[in-house]
Amino acid sequence: MAVSHRLDLRQTQSLVMTPQLQQAIKLLQLSNAELAAYLNAEVERNPLLERIESDTDSFASDSGPETGGAPGDAGGEATGFDLPPVPDSADLTAAATMPDAADAPLDTDYDNLYDDGPADTWPDDAWTGGPGGGTGAGHTGDEGRQGIDQQAAGPISLRQHLLDQVQIDLDDPAERLIAVHLIDMLDDCGYLAGDLAELAAQLGCSPEHIEATLRKVQRFDPPGIFARSLSECLALQLAERDRLDPAMAALLDHLPLVAARDYPTLCKVCGVDRDDLADMLNEIRALDPKPAQTFDGRAAEPVIPDILMRAAPDGGWIIELNGDTLPRVLVNTHYHAHVAARVRTKAERDYVNQQFQSANWLVRSLHQRATTIIKVATEIVRQQDAFFRKGIRHLRPLTLRDIAEAIDMHESTVSRVTTNKYMATPRGMFELKYFFTAAIAGAGGGAHSAEAVRHRIKALIEAETPDAVLSDDALVARLRAEGIDIARRTVAKYREAMRIPSSVQRRRDKKLHA
Repeated sequence: MAVSHRLDLRQTQSLVMTPQLQQAIKLLQLSNAELAAYLNAEVERNPLLERIESDTDSFASDSGPETGGAPGDAGGEATGFDLPPVPDSADLTAAATMPDAADAPLDTDYDNLYDDGPADTWPDDAWTGGPGGGTGAGHTGDEGRQGIDQQAAGPISLRQHLLDQVQIDLDDPAERLIAVHLIDMLDDCGYLAGDLAELAAQLGCSPEHIEATLRKVQRFDPPGIFARSLSECLALQLAERDRLDPAMAALLDHLPLVAARDYPTLCKVCGVDRDDLADMLNEIRALDPKPAQTFDGRAAEPVIPDILMRAAPDGGWIIELNGDTLPRVLVNTHYHAHVAARVRTKAERDYVNQQFQSANWLVRSLHQRATTIIKVATEIVRQQDAFFRKGIRHLRPLTLRDIAEAIDMHESTVSRVTTNKYMATPRGMFELKYFFTAAIAGAGGGAHSAEAVRHRIKALIEAETPDAVLSDDALVARLRAEGIDIARRTVAKYREAMRIPSSVQRRRDKKLHA
């Protein structure tokens, strides 16, 4: 067979992920807070993009076109996107406002952008700061920062907190050196990790000297710091409260019995009756097993809802995007025309055109993202209407495919929309993923949500009495009597997932506190 070169023409189909499509997918799975950070970076990179900050933005679908422009714009107008009509629903109303389009030109005069009139007509309070170092009202800069007396103090680290106490409580330089090394041996929970004998050999001192210094630093704040075990940590805190008596010391020596809830044995070991043991256990529960975590220094970040839901006057629901966190950007067509008319080389022209196309695509992607989020949230609320009206027991089973088929989208798109998105509802804050639960068969042929079944199991256990503690088999019988066909191992799995002890341990707890 002869080998030869040949040209063939073939027609094939393939899916290509363009950079624009990749950007749209990326924006879809970002929360509003993450999207704001992303847009800030894009505005810094693209000179044709500008952020619109307004406290009077309307986020209702029946609102008219919004107006906005660059700072100093006296009459610039930008027409906002209009939402497509929401699918008809008996008791549902959806409303949202999308990012502004870049189709309408801006009439901003960039040549006189900051020309606010003669300087001698400005009021005295138009500038802040010292002479020669102030910034105009509405402008930002290093010279316009707040004074040190107006700034909140930063969090104090655990190391600095302990070093301050070393300087005050320890006078011996050798003890101070040992204390600094002990501080470096603390783990994240405040326990002493490492071998004291190795530390003594490293510093060239006796182990007794190390132990004596350790006993001194164990009196530092927070109580329980520098402990070598959980029992020692609790003992240090009880000693601080002058509650470390022989009975409590015996209880701390038998913490495994506390975990096993073997209360009869604990009463014998500690030499106390049931009421005294209950008081002792309550004191232990009030202690902090991880004293160092109070000096974590990381501020808790509140969950900011991306979607807001409220009741409509007609009895339905209003769904809208959170206007406080929804970023809005515009493509400055006036500036684009101003720059495009002054380009001199092909490279400059290509750069301006590329930035203009990128900005337009970004605005369109934001519009598509907002529309998709509203459509998904609207369908979720429609599907879970009984939950919002009657409570968690009426949460119905729901899958991503159900929502995707209802709104005619791909299942992966719904998954991206519901990732890391939160909705503020009259029943609290929920992640969109919360409404997707597995189905548990019902006795009458229906189905029950797994989350609703877990809530029912928890309610049955909380209603127990010391003389009538429900076993897993008894819980199965109760649930089947209510029309929920569930297996015993499923009940046990749900109970353990909610950190609820077994019926034997619960019976001991209830009798102890009866």
